[in-house]
Parts: sequence; C-alpha cells; structure tokens
Amino acid sequence: MQDNTVKVEKNEVYSGHSEFQIKRLPDSEKMAHRRKVAIYNFIKRILDIFLSFFGMIFLIPLYAIVALLVIIDSKGPAFFTQTRVGKNGKTFKMYKFRSMCLDAESQLEELMHMNERDGPAFNITDDPRVTRMGRIIRRTCIDELPQLLNVFFGSMSIVGPRPPLPGEVEQYNTYQMRRLDVKPGLTCYWQVSKGENPPFAEWVQMDLDYIEKRSLWEDLKLIILTFKVILPGKGSS
Repeated sequence: MQDNTVKVEKNEVYSGHSEFQIKRLPDSEKMAHRRKVAIYNFIKRILDIFLSFFGMIFLIPLYAIVALLVIIDSKGPAFFTQTRVGKNGKTFKMYKFRSMCLDAESQLEELMHMNERDGPAFNITDDPRVTRMGRIIRRTCIDELPQLLNVFFGSMSIVGPRPPLPGEVEQYNTYQMRRLDVKPGLTCYWQVSKGENPPFAEWVQMDLDYIEKRSLWEDLKLIILTFKVILPGKGSS
C-alpha cells in the first residue's frame, strides 16, 4: 500500500503553550488544557464544514464563470490539482483554478535561478508561466476558492499555515517541521501581510506564532483581515 505521508519528526504543539511548557504543567492542568484544545478543534471543525459547504453553494455561479474563462483563455482544464503536505506530514490533493500553462511544473527547474524567495519556497513576481486569466484570479485569490472542497473533506481548515509542497518539506529543519503540527489552511498571518513579502524564516515564525496563539477569536480576526487583503486585489501576482 502506498505511503501518503512525508516523514516528519513528531513535535506536537498545543494551543497557547509549547510542548516543553505543557510537560512542565501539573497533570490536572495538562488535562484541562488538552480538553480546552479538544473543544476548540471540535468547534473549529464544525465551523469549517459549515462555512465551506455554504461557501461553495453561494459561489457556484462564480465557479462556473471562472472555470469557463480559464478554459477560454488558455489550453487545458479549468481546475488544477497538486500534491501538498498536511498535518503530521500526510499528503493530499489540493484543488485550485488553473492559473498557469499546462507544462508549468516541467518549467520550474529552468526558472529556479529567478527565484525571489529564500529557503525552500519558490516565487517570481512576473512568473512567465502564469496565464492572462491566471494573473487576475491570483491577484484576487479566486484561484484558491476550490480549496473549500479540501476544507469540507477535512484535509485543510479555513485558517492555518499554507500547505507546502513535498519537495519543500524535504528541505525543512526540525524547527520548520512544526508548521505541520496543525491542519493547513486557506489563510494565516502571512496571507494578511502579503504586501510585506517576508523572508522564509519570518514566514515560518508567523505560522508558529499562530499555532501558539490559535483560538476561535484569532481565527475570526484572520478571516476578516483576509477579506481586507483580497477585496483591494492584493493577492498573489
């Protein structure tokens, strides 16, 4: 049977406390804290199902229009699936509207010298693989909307660190692996500060800060801030 997990070193982090801090708590406080986290995770999952389901229903007309425009604009399907790494290193198929040419992944090696990011991540401001329609849906983050299906089925959450590629995870050190302690999400601290384009180390720290601070209130704030970024068209270029 195929192993759908990227090997990671287990380093669980609980909401509001590091693993080291949890171990130092009295047993009664450990149980109370873990019960609090379990309740948070349960409520968050219910909200993920509710928001993703009704979000997809509400967005059906937009899905249809964007899918048609993507097909008209360039050769290929409307949707694109890519293997990403989720919680505890488990891989899954992530859905997006296709924003690049069909052979985009095969061109990646030729473009590596143009990479504007440090660390294992890859990004080019004016990526030549991006189609005309792709630039529009990336700028408005519409290309990410099909991931509501990932949220509905549980491989992703509305809020959480963005899911990395397997090749990126292979380059992670133990500290960076902690990004995989929670479900990946559609948005997190980095997405609401995209204009700053932070270095990879800072990006990772933002994700770990979220893991430490995560709560329903923090999730709500990030969702609101995300809309403030999306509406003016400040998404990916």
